Amino acid sequence: MKRLLIFLCAFCLVAGESLASEKPNIIFILADDYGIPGVGCCGGVYKTPNLDSLAAGGVRFERCFSAPLCAPSRALCMFGRFAFRTGVLDNGCGAAAKPDKEVCIAKTLKQAGYATALAGKWSQLSCLETAEEGRAWGFDEFLRWDKSKGERYWKPALNKNGQPVPVTNESYAPDMFHEFVVDFIKRHRDEPFFVYYPTTLIHGPILATPDSKEGAKSKAEGKPKSKGERKDKGENPLYIDNIAYLDKLVGKLVAALDEMNLREKTLIVFTGDNGSVPVGTINGRAVDGHKSQVNEGGSRVPLIANWKGTTPAGRVLKDLVGFSDFYATFSELAGAKLPEGVTLDSRSFAPQLRGEKGTPREWTYVQLGAKWYARNDGWKLTEKGELFDMSDAPFAQKPVTADTQTAEAKTAREQLQAVLDKLNPAAGQTKMRKKGDGDKKQKRERKKAKKETNV
Repeated sequence: MKRLLIFLCAFCLVAGESLASEKPNIIFILADDYGIPGVGCCGGVYKTPNLDSLAAGGVRFERCFSAPLCAPSRALCMFGRFAFRTGVLDNGCGAAAKPDKEVCIAKTLKQAGYATALAGKWSQLSCLETAEEGRAWGFDEFLRWDKSKGERYWKPALNKNGQPVPVTNESYAPDMFHEFVVDFIKRHRDEPFFVYYPTTLIHGPILATPDSKEGAKSKAEGKPKSKGERKDKGENPLYIDNIAYLDKLVGKLVAALDEMNLREKTLIVFTGDNGSVPVGTINGRAVDGHKSQVNEGGSRVPLIANWKGTTPAGRVLKDLVGFSDFYATFSELAGAKLPEGVTLDSRSFAPQLRGEKGTPREWTYVQLGAKWYARNDGWKLTEKGELFDMSDAPFAQKPVTADTQTAEAKTAREQLQAVLDKLNPAAGQTKMRKKGDGDKKQKRERKKAKKETNV
């Protein structure tokens, strides 16, 4: 009997290690215009029970940094490279990244044996009109919102694997994305899969959801908010409804995974592509900055990772994470080979997802157009040489004058300047321009993007 018990214990230990070492399914949910004030467990005022539950059963990173606008953020997470390398500096530069220039994370995971899909928004990056272009990026299948042809919510313009999708007045894009994702998972449940899920929620125009009290009448009458009204979105009941619906769909996805007995095999990662449009508060304090600004609130976004049975429940980390880091993290978990001959700016946080210490970043980097900064644990240095004390972030950044000679400030300036000198973003931008980043089409796109951030 004693030998049998020893054998069973050893078997269980080996089986447990084998399960943990299996390639996990990966679902990467990217919310639109959704900063930290929108999440309850981050200290926001909104109720997000399903996101809070994911955080309670997994890992929440308090200091994750995107770019301050949609297109640069999406390029960061898809390609694992800083903006001055890809040329996607702002919302008008998405055409700079093409499948023959950048290796998408979907392609890297596909080469590691993953079935791959995209559901949601790709509009600000180039070349995803046909099934062939989807495969060039690495996606076996896709259902994407076609920004150039219509609405993003009710009666949306959608493209499925290169073909337009029939819709009616009752068709609601977020529901259609959800149904596509669940169907894809059901069909690929017996093999590892990667789903990139950049939902259109909660980007404006803020309209009624299927659960809003206004219902079908409001969905038809909803109008985009004018620039003068944007600051008041946080008090708009429909804004609250959109957050609630986003949270609801996350809960429905988790429930679907439970029904298919895939929770222990699936890593769910949730984040937002940039800071909120309304400034918002965290634990009652106003966040400094919002979307399109290089203040902390423009780029600091929620990050929740849940892999049932693997991620330590309820762990909250202050490790610095940048959007480029998803590339190395997903690749490591998938056992995928990183692309050769490509400069990646990605640091894996896969060990932290297993409860290990890992090798967290000592600094991260944020860029929007001709503005950028390097940020470490307590300081920030901009392209102009401006040093900020970030000890009260995300609520304030305190300017540090050039003649401040405290040991801490002096060391921070030297360390962060060394980072910027090594990256040399200005030279990277010049190189991109010489390669054609200044052609007429992209100039028109950038000019349009400066006038409009509602994309």
